[in-house]
Amino acid sequence: MQRIFTSALRGGISLFAIAALFVTTISVSAKSFYSEILNDPRAIYISPSGADDTATIQNAINKVQETTRQGIVFLAPGNYRVRDTIYIWPAVRLIGYGAERPKIILPENSAGFGNPSQEKMIFYFAGGRPRSPSGKVPDANPGTFYSALANLDIEIQNGNPGAVGVRAHYAQHSYLGHMDFQLGDALAGIHEGGNVIEDVHFFGGTHGIWTSKPSPGWQLTLVDCSFEGQRESAIYEHEAGLTLIRPHFENVPTAVEIETNWADELWIKDAQIENISGAAFSFGVDNNPRNEINMEGIVCRNVPVFAALIDSGKTFTAPSEIYSVNKYSHGLEFADIGAEPKIQNQFDAESLKQMPEPVASDLTPLPPCETWVNIRDLGAKGDDQTDDTAAIQNAIEKHRAIYFPSGFYIVRDTLKLKPDTALIGLHPGETQIILPDGTPAFAGDGSPKALLEAPRGGLNIVIGIGLYTSGNNPRAVAALWKAGTHSLMNDVRFLGGHGTPLPDGSRENPYNANRSGDPNPNRHWNSEYPSLWITDGGGGTFLDIWTPSTFARAGMEISDTATEGRAYAISVEHHVHNEIIVKNAAHWSIYALQTEEERSESGFCLPIEVDSSHDITFANFHSYRVVSSYQPFPWAVKISGSHGIRFLNFHCNSNSKVSFDSSILDQDHNIELREHEFASLDVSQRISPHKSSNNSPFVAAGAKIEKPVGGFFNISGGAIDSHGNLYFVDSRPQNIYRWDSTARQLSTNSVSFQPVNLAVDTAGNLLAISYSDNSVYAIDANNKISALKPQPLADSNGNNLFLPVSDWTLNRRSLSHPTAQVVSPDGTTVLPVDESFLGGETAWGVKLSPQIRAFGLGRAIPGKPFYITDESNLRTWKVDVNPDGSMTNFQLFAENGGESVTTDSQGNVYLAAGQIYVYDPNGNLIDTIETPRRPIQILFGGSDGKTLFITARDSLYSLRMKFAGN
Repeated sequence: MQRIFTSALRGGISLFAIAALFVTTISVSAKSFYSEILNDPRAIYISPSGADDTATIQNAINKVQETTRQGIVFLAPGNYRVRDTIYIWPAVRLIGYGAERPKIILPENSAGFGNPSQEKMIFYFAGGRPRSPSGKVPDANPGTFYSALANLDIEIQNGNPGAVGVRAHYAQHSYLGHMDFQLGDALAGIHEGGNVIEDVHFFGGTHGIWTSKPSPGWQLTLVDCSFEGQRESAIYEHEAGLTLIRPHFENVPTAVEIETNWADELWIKDAQIENISGAAFSFGVDNNPRNEINMEGIVCRNVPVFAALIDSGKTFTAPSEIYSVNKYSHGLEFADIGAEPKIQNQFDAESLKQMPEPVASDLTPLPPCETWVNIRDLGAKGDDQTDDTAAIQNAIEKHRAIYFPSGFYIVRDTLKLKPDTALIGLHPGETQIILPDGTPAFAGDGSPKALLEAPRGGLNIVIGIGLYTSGNNPRAVAALWKAGTHSLMNDVRFLGGHGTPLPDGSRENPYNANRSGDPNPNRHWNSEYPSLWITDGGGGTFLDIWTPSTFARAGMEISDTATEGRAYAISVEHHVHNEIIVKNAAHWSIYALQTEEERSESGFCLPIEVDSSHDITFANFHSYRVVSSYQPFPWAVKISGSHGIRFLNFHCNSNSKVSFDSSILDQDHNIELREHEFASLDVSQRISPHKSSNNSPFVAAGAKIEKPVGGFFNISGGAIDSHGNLYFVDSRPQNIYRWDSTARQLSTNSVSFQPVNLAVDTAGNLLAISYSDNSVYAIDANNKISALKPQPLADSNGNNLFLPVSDWTLNRRSLSHPTAQVVSPDGTTVLPVDESFLGGETAWGVKLSPQIRAFGLGRAIPGKPFYITDESNLRTWKVDVNPDGSMTNFQLFAENGGESVTTDSQGNVYLAAGQIYVYDPNGNLIDTIETPRRPIQILFGGSDGKTLFITARDSLYSLRMKFAGN
């Protein structure tokens, strides 16, 4: 934590920020979002005692966990004094009510909160409750859903410089909302944030938010939040996928600081920034495509330096005291699909005479709390048994605002909203509207039939409710949304699939024994209409939506509408064919969309399909395939018949070995964009594709890429023998192939283990690394297979060392500290390994040691440079190799990374990263060799060593080169 006291001085901290160190926090009551007590028989209600309320709050949270396992603790108005950390167990929400918001107060000089280098939390969102009181509390994690703090304030009084208001490292449908953080001299309001922060305001503190990658790597989205008087930076972060909608920064040294040597996808829309003493935005790694920065509609007053690039020293300065930034962009930019990309900066600023009014929120306010009617008072039971259809529909006919307490409300026909209906819940896991399996009105073939239908042009609001169409209702649409541009859907969960809560608080099992379908054979994946279908002129604002039902044909479809729509923090996952469909639609902005493809159901899923549409913006899009994926898929986005499609901050990744081969396919022009990370792309109808040059200085005269053979599942792991023949693996069918370079013939050897990488010794013995049992096998010329036992680590003594040339993200511990070695039968070839390989170390059940994760091994010679590429961080490193095979002295070679790297006899470096990029020994890019498919592994072979072999999923390609491999 030493940096806390240095970076502010480095940036020239202003007098108002220094003063914030000493000013006593002012207690200010903010407007309450829930101004009335809300009756909920399943909830727990507490009031302040006037003394230490830590135990009172903790006991209430414990009681929810011990009874319903998920639910709500309501806090009455007043001041709650706390003196220790309060743990919030998964799926528990603390919600304040009353004319004034309740306030959590950490008194002055509280014990344990006084050391700024040893932070201590007031609220700690946990990943689970320990079985014993002495057990360690796990941090919130990718499986922590539905937790929240809402409508309460936190005041940290002075003398607590190690205090942090909240640790919120949770995942979907968890949020902080309608809160003020009065931080005084505290460390931060939030350290580690996740999912959504709505209408939250930070005053004082070293930082308002200090955060890194959320769980499980999705975006962190802030809507209608403000920051004032932080001593260093309002937000200090890296890899947060930070999306800021209508933020306000005032009287701080820096608005957003991305940590040195880290990158992020930063998207800011409609901000107001005032009185910034340093650079408003500060970041480094200027030339790496992983840094994706875009901002639009930024208004500044007294902000002399808008942005500062740390590595290059470049700054973007104010044209006047008051000015607007129509657009700021930094990163890899495509003028159009097919164009040559460049890392660029755009700073479109103009002077203003006066500050304009802040952009109004597009989150439609709820009706006054005192006008809400309780659906239980109108006859609905919510007991998971009673048919509540008539009671709910009658309530809709007679009342505008209907409050749903916790409960499981069974319906058997469409709930048709009136044009101004608002349905209000407070927990979408604990408050569900359920269509049971096999409901007759939704059975058979036919037109879509909605569980919930919002009328055309309506001003409807649906908030805090789960909608579940179950898995055997073929005509079902969970929400058929035709409401207008001022309608709102917020904190709504489309249930089904992973994380679906049952009435007892447990979660539904989404898989049968072999993960090929639902445990109930009558429930079928991909059998229902889209869960959220916005159509027939529908629009509005959609915030914090999670739609992962595997039973739906898509999580979200926007079709046949030109009504303006906005979507923030939408998680669309686990579908069979499509996550989100945009068809015949216009005027939509979709920010912080996250898609995830699961191993079992989503192997062939296309995350985004855009058809016959225009004026569609995707910003801060994350597309992910889970680590256990094995089925290759070509694209993350397919576009046809469309124009005016914008992508800002595109993050396409997988820590599996089958990330999408291309990010985007323009089907009309048959153009693929292979870069997985970029800052900006506009897809127009005026395509002028980049044309590759045929004058490569490295390709042999007249040579063209050939395809010797195809029809594979997913090939890589190749090695070359002393005659230049190529061996490679297709791991899924457990095949090892040999391509005879002279006879141009392919032979196949099927093995009983799962081969992932190969090497060949001088005598021609093949060494095969097995995923199945963490072993290395030797295969001789007679096809005899024998297991090789690991030996103690020793110097190679002139023998060939074979090391991984790629990794998802460099495991330097493993690469730098091998603990054993495997030696070939003839003693000439050595494979150093460490405990992560020998012990079968896993992440999410998948083995990820470098020897397994690499797409190939390369021959390393101590004393000569060796290269290894980092697929995640898009960097390639030059390293020294010691005689025992350990890697040291990692030096950044190129701000680009991918699946494979090799060298030629001239010392040039060839990198497979969408295409084949050729660098000189000093790291200068000197050529790009374009390939028909994404190259997965590249290596030199052939009888003269001048054939570059390229494995590309289902095909093997080759290209004659001027120089032999090294």
